[in-house]
Amino acid sequence: QVTGHLDDCTCDVETIDAFNNYKLFPRLNELLENDYFRYYKVNLKKPCPFWNDNSHCGIRDCAVKPCPSDEVPDGIRSGGSYKYSEEANSLTEECEEAKRLGAVDGSLSKETQQAVLQWTRHDDSSDSFCEADDIYSPDAEYVDLLLNPERYTGYKGPDAWKIWNSIYEENCFKPHNVKRPLTSGRGDTHSFFIFLSGVCVEKRAFYRLISGLHASINIHLSARYLLQGKFDEVLTRGEGPRRLKNLYFLYLIELRALSKVLPFFERPGFQLYTGNKSQDVEVKNLLLEILHLAKSFPLHFDENSLFAGNKKEAAKLKEEFRLHFKNISKIMDCVGCFKCRLWGKLQTQGLGTVLKILFSENLIEKIPESGPSYGFQLTRQEIVALFNAFGRLVSDLFSSIFYFLT
Repeated sequence: QVTGHLDDCTCDVETIDAFNNYKLFPRLNELLENDYFRYYKVNLKKPCPFWNDNSHCGIRDCAVKPCPSDEVPDGIRSGGSYKYSEEANSLTEECEEAKRLGAVDGSLSKETQQAVLQWTRHDDSSDSFCEADDIYSPDAEYVDLLLNPERYTGYKGPDAWKIWNSIYEENCFKPHNVKRPLTSGRGDTHSFFIFLSGVCVEKRAFYRLISGLHASINIHLSARYLLQGKFDEVLTRGEGPRRLKNLYFLYLIELRALSKVLPFFERPGFQLYTGNKSQDVEVKNLLLEILHLAKSFPLHFDENSLFAGNKKEAAKLKEEFRLHFKNISKIMDCVGCFKCRLWGKLQTQGLGTVLKILFSENLIEKIPESGPSYGFQLTRQEIVALFNAFGRLVSDLFSSIFYFLT
């Protein structure tokens, strides 16, 4: 049943499958096994900001094993990115000058200094779609993603349901009296999708992104590690194929972002620095090959269809869009299973980075061919999350979809 044309797109399922399975999957898999992309710094100890229940899963499989600091490559721990660049010396001088000119006056009161820092953080987060972890917090630790794979852990029941219910019922664009399908075993699928078809394309796209992310996570937990049977339409009241189409929609959105962000990574001054020079050069070449491949896809999603109406209304809706998704990223700190929290945080940051890229097109177009990019930046955390989150989707379409439908 998951075939043919995708709503709100010019693409079809068959074109995506052929492109993904025969071209993209093997290259991206190879990329994500490299050191730069396997280590992700995360704070799993942040308290839930929305309710007081901070109970944690006691199941053994919920645990995450962090990396001892001496196992993380020196280049990643040092945060270097321009160490191999010819412009490294001049960039260092620029940074030192910026520090000197931008230093906070020591004569200012502590309250004023704190206010200045808050302003800076606000400016840095104004284009962000995620509540990112403070990687300098003593509670933030590096995790080897290859040694902590996403899988079914036994975390389920009311606590897990509360997470998804909060995401859908409080953060998707819909009236409170319109329940999404299967809410607490209730919900009218027919009336919900009648409502969804009548809303603007932006709000419909937001729901489809969240639904696609939900479907992707369920596939990781079920197809490979839990279920031995086939996909059961009865359990989803026939909604399963629609959810899988939303997964394809999410894939198209993320693929489009990769095609758009190519100029940022193409600059000679940008390096995927780990400290192993020869390997880092090879990994960057592989990364660029993947991005050029993404750009070559013939039926990209047209992001110009979003927020294309009245400029004032479009700007307001875009800000609501950003804040709703940022709220969803905060909900990940309420997940009781640490392994589920790890991958939930990574995948929401990955999707948030996708949205940041798509909404920064003008800044990306102005990136100089050489020298640093001041207008548009991605942190290493965002880069690792971006490609690992997309790697989840690429893997879904390669294997798990066929598991469900055959």
